Amino acid sequence: MKDYKVETLIYYSKLTTDKNHIVKSSKKEIQEQLDKYAANGYKLASTDMSNFGAALYIYLYFEKE
Repeated sequence: MKDYKVETLIYYSKLTTDKNHIVKSSKKEIQEQLDKYAANGYKLASTDMSNFGAALYIYLYFEKE
């Protein structure tokens, strides 16, 4: 039976001329989560994203055998 985990990351938009500021600021944290779960035998199964107001929610879905 597979074991599943979901990790939710939240980022907030800010007033800036850099339209990619969330991408730049989130890369390190997302990579840390990927490394943490990979070290425990999980693999990334899927991702999803939603937004509400100024917040961006990123969902990382992990699975392992």
